[in-house]
Amino acid sequence: MPLRKELVASGEDTEQTATHEQSEPEVAEVAEAEPAKPRRRWGLVRRRTNEAEPQIVSASPNDAPQDELQEEQILVPHRPAGKRSTIAAVAAGVVFIGAAAFAGATLQPYLADRALVHTKVDIARTAANAITTLWTYTPDNMDKLPERSSGYLGGDFANEYRRYIDAIVETNKQAQVTNTTQVMGTAVETVTPQEATALVYTNSVATSPVSKNIPSLRYLSYRLTMERRDAKWLITRMSTVTSFDLTPQL
Repeated sequence: MPLRKELVASGEDTEQTATHEQSEPEVAEVAEAEPAKPRRRWGLVRRRTNEAEPQIVSASPNDAPQDELQEEQILVPHRPAGKRSTIAAVAAGVVFIGAAAFAGATLQPYLADRALVHTKVDIARTAANAITTLWTYTPDNMDKLPERSSGYLGGDFANEYRRYIDAIVETNKQAQVTNTTQVMGTAVETVTPQEATALVYTNSVATSPVSKNIPSLRYLSYRLTMERRDAKWLITRMSTVTSFDLTPQL
């Protein structure tokens, strides 16, 4: 039948066409992939700006890396002192202690000697000033000797000296006697915290119109017993050790 042949022919053509289409490689059109959208992360978000360095904004402090929050700690191992260092330290300590002990041992006697010397000087100066005051006078001021000498005298000797001056004051005033005593030297014999003895060597010169103002020269030395009262040394006893009359004989 003519219709059947056409269908067959059409079928053959269809098969050939299909076969031809299969033999040619298929070119698939690949759609241009869209850029993937970045996922949103909670934590560190890096925002791009026009600056060269990116800025990091932390959304939560707890999510920040711990190594960025904490400072790096450097531990230095402990090194024990060496044997030489230990020996040197011990030797230095021994030397220091020995020097301190030596200084203390030598300083105490030195201070004691200084104090003793100061005390002796004070005693000698007081004795010299006392003798000069007691035996230096003029007819005009002889009656005031007890008052001027009271600062150097103590105990019963102060009263004894006053009685002696009162006994001779009228006679010396009538004779117009002037007496000058010069201390030539002093020496401290004994000394304790509260008592001392001292020797005083003097030259005494007396003049009077009765003797035509010829000087009467005498060399006198005294031994003084002194007591310390209220930080002052006072004469409580006085005795004459030597007395030489050097007045020229006319």
